[in-house]
Amino acid sequence: MEQILLQISNHLAIVTINREASLNAFNYETLIELQQKVEEIRIHPDVRVVIFIGAGEKSFSVGADLKERKTLTDEQVKRNLFKINEVFNAIDQLPQPTIAAINGFAFGGGMELALACDFRLAAKEALMGLTETGLAIIPGAGGTQRLPRLIGQAKALELILTARRMTADEALSAGVLTRVVERKNLLNECFAFSEQLLANGPVALQQAKFAIKNGMNTDLHTGLQIERKAYEVTLPTEDRVEALQAFVEKRKPVFKGK
Repeated sequence: MEQILLQISNHLAIVTINREASLNAFNYETLIELQQKVEEIRIHPDVRVVIFIGAGEKSFSVGADLKERKTLTDEQVKRNLFKINEVFNAIDQLPQPTIAAINGFAFGGGMELALACDFRLAAKEALMGLTETGLAIIPGAGGTQRLPRLIGQAKALELILTARRMTADEALSAGVLTRVVERKNLLNECFAFSEQLLANGPVALQQAKFAIKNGMNTDLHTGLQIERKAYEVTLPTEDRVEALQAFVEKRKPVFKGK
């Protein structure tokens, strides 16, 4: 059975963690498959938006597979830690906008996967948190770095050091989530949000994401230079000409990602 499922249709990729019986926990095999799917998405010419979701209704992902972890040597644990960092960094650096559809539990590495995405939509029933300190370890797949950048140092310290589990409404209030929706509507809400993104120029989406993510990690002057370079990438595109022509003709543009 495939651990990671990938569906691509109408410029949208849906990545499903397919380990429902294990609450979509990550073992080494799952991480390898996820890395392969992410690399396929990165170079796929038709993928413009990506949604990540867990199989079933109970869990997005509970993070590392602790049953596997108990059987591993210290060297194998380090191998898994390196791999999960490598995969989540690849997700963070995907050129396409990414959405985490948090359909249930998102703990530890599952929460870190969600944090590696650009947007997080969650079902009202979802529970989430970076719970690693309760297991006498720390978040090791980007949580200590991405969460404070998202919601600020003080709140991130509180959530990580207490290993607190948040409801979806609490996570929304803290600034972790983009939106909270009814469970039955979660995928449809993600599709609707994706449509808002897909209505815009694909090259422009990627360059805007690139400018924001890279500019945030530097000073304003350097960030403005990054923005200008990213803007210049959009100038010779067919899509830019199409947008202007569509405006004149009072119609919706048809973008080709070129």
